[in-house]
Parts: sequence; structure tokens; C-alpha cells
Amino acid sequence: MASDKPRILHSPRDMALSLIPLILVCLLIAGIANKCTFSPGGPKQGPVPSVDVDRALQADARALPFPIRKPVVPDGWQANSGSGKEISGGQYRTSSIGYNTRQGRYVQMTQSDAPANTLVSFVVGQRQPTGNEQVDATTWVVYAKEDEDTVWVADLTDVRILLRGNGDKEEFTDLARAIVSAQPLAR
Repeated sequence: MASDKPRILHSPRDMALSLIPLILVCLLIAGIANKCTFSPGGPKQGPVPSVDVDRALQADARALPFPIRKPVVPDGWQANSGSGKEISGGQYRTSSIGYNTRQGRYVQMTQSDAPANTLVSFVVGQRQPTGNEQVDATTWVVYAKEDEDTVWVADLTDVRILLRGNGDKEEFTDLARAIVSAQPLAR
């Protein structure tokens, strides 16, 4: 019997045998608590998460020191993510909302008081401008890189807007037009 042996004579086999009941108890508790799943075919595709854009952007409008705009996006677009972050040790702030487009692509809108180059570096790392897109009266600086998200940035004087994603030019143009035409939300 293992308990009759001096401690120095206990083997790895004795340790393994003593751990087996503990592992079984942990698995039983996890199974009862329904916190473990086994999915041999990979994760199941569930519904796309949803974000309350009105509530998120209104809260940002009250909390952030720059104007926040809420664009009216095309029918079929669904907001599925939102966040706010600090840049440069809290010197600048961001407000971001991500959308799944009707074509199943993704475009994220980030509003910030950071300078454009600081914002681009924060969101996608170091990139050089590759061109411009004119949407109505606003010039958007494009940062394209092969096999990575496209980025468009506009300086609206009181706020910088960054669009990022795998959307096509039409989707970027739709969101760019919607954000520029939106009036800042009341504080």
C-alpha cells in the first residue's frame, strides 16, 4: 500500500494513480456546470453578435472630448462589435463600431482625437499612404497593403475617422459618405 511506504519510495506511478480521481472529479463538476463542450467538427456557426449602436455611441458622445457621429448605414448591415480605447498613454481616445455588410464582409469605423498617423499606427501598425479616395467633398487617405485590411482615413478637423476592413470600395464609400453626412451627437 502506498501509504505504508516511506515518502522517498513513492513513484510517479503512485502520483498518477492519486491524480486520476481528482481529474475525474473535476471533469464531473465541469460537466454538471455545463462549462465544457466537445465539438469534433469545430465550432458551430451561431448568430452574428449584435451591438446597440445608439447606446454605445451616445455614451461615447457624453464621455469623449471630441464629437461622435452615428452614421446611417445601408440596409442589411449589422453592427457586431464596439470598443473604446486610449492611445499614447491616455493622451488620445477612440470610439469604434464594426459592421458586417450585406455581402458578408467587415468594415470598422473608428473615431478619434488622435492625429491621423498616430491613429493608423495604433489600429494597424506602420503603414504608408498608397493613394486617396474622394467621397463627395472629403478626401480620404488610403493605406492599402496586400493580404491585409484596407484603411481609409479622413481628417474632419474636429475628429479623425478611420475605416478599416475587408469591404470593397463601394462599402467603404457608403460608410464614408454616411459618417461625414452625420451630425455630431448631442453631449
